[in-house]
Formats: sequence, structure tokens, C-alpha cells
Amino acid sequence: MSVGVLIAVTGELDATNTGQFESYLDSARLPGEPVLLDLGGLTFMDSSGLHVLLRLNAAAGEEGGAVHLAAIRDVPARMLEITGVWDALNIHPGVDEAAAAAQAGHADRHRETS
Repeated sequence: MSVGVLIAVTGELDATNTGQFESYLDSARLPGEPVLLDLGGLTFMDSSGLHVLLRLNAAAGEEGGAVHLAAIRDVPARMLEITGVWDALNIHPGVDEAAAAAQAGHADRHRETS
């Protein structure tokens, strides 16, 4: 069973492309459904990328969904850790773990509203 949307992010996420990335996220995600971001190909992220992740997380939470980040590489992981954001997000070692957590969380929320 598929739950939500999986988006693979590659390259660098910085002030030159976060607007485009955020627009894509807004159009690709489904309200109330989990968003899984495979960050295995993300090599760099600055504070503007961090803000996009935080806004996405807040918007998804307001709609009853969740954001799950998977396979975060060293440099982006360091940005999340030093800013204290690491503990505020759903972070998983790989996409399979993120998908399992998203599916479990979605099923739990569905049972609560039924």
C-alpha cells in the first residue's frame, strides 16, 4: 500500500532554488498525507533550505499529515543538528524506514478519525 508522496532531492538546496523547490512541494503533496523526502542525493543545504523544510513540516502538521526525511548526508545533517532542527523533524536512516513510519503514522491517524 502506498501512502503519501515520495520526493527525491538531489544536488544543492540554497537561496538560488528554494523558491522553485517550495512551489514544487506545494503542488506535489496531498493534504493530510505524509510527505517522504529522500535526501540521499542532497549534498548541501543552507538556511533557506532549512526554512523550506520547517514550513513544509508545519503546513503538513496543520493538515493532519507528516513529513519524513530519509537518508540525510553529512553536510545537510550537520545543518539540522547545529540548528537544533534535527529533533523537531521525523528523520530516518533510509527511505524504507521512512515509508514504514509514514504508513504506521497515517494508519494511526486514520483510526483516530474513524
